Amino acid sequence: MKSLFNSEAHEEILSRVNQLSESSERQWGKMKAGQMLHHCQFPLKIALGRYNMGTPSPLLKFMSRFFKKSLYNDKPWRQGLPTAKGLKVVDDKDFDEEKKVLIGLINDFLQEKNKKEWDPHPAFGSFTPEQWGQMQYKHLDHHLRQFGV
Repeated sequence: MKSLFNSEAHEEILSRVNQLSESSERQWGKMKAGQMLHHCQFPLKIALGRYNMGTPSPLLKFMSRFFKKSLYNDKPWRQGLPTAKGLKVVDDKDFDEEKKVLIGLINDFLQEKNKKEWDPHPAFGSFTPEQWGQMQYKHLDHHLRQFGV
């Protein structure tokens, strides 16, 4: 599984982000390109300790045990998966600004590649550093495929 901590995967993701435009068309889902770029910031901010998504409901905590491994395995996520309430983006977003912020977060995340101790994810619990890198890559890959890049 590719990891956002790997320099080649990092460069691949940045290249794909840079292929997006405000007029990029989604292949599935409801978000526009700017909204997707904003949405993709949440998992990176959570990992970097820059976003508090609040305490997940007991049901979400229970359900997360059943699909935690799918966050970092080799199998691509299926289209149209539900989005956690605190990570949904419904307002229009400025594409250029969201792209700039996302690229900054991707680069900030890479800078943490040697970090040994990570705070647990609020919904999914503890991850190894390797799993953090894999799930960040997988989430970005999922949404970039959503927009055909």
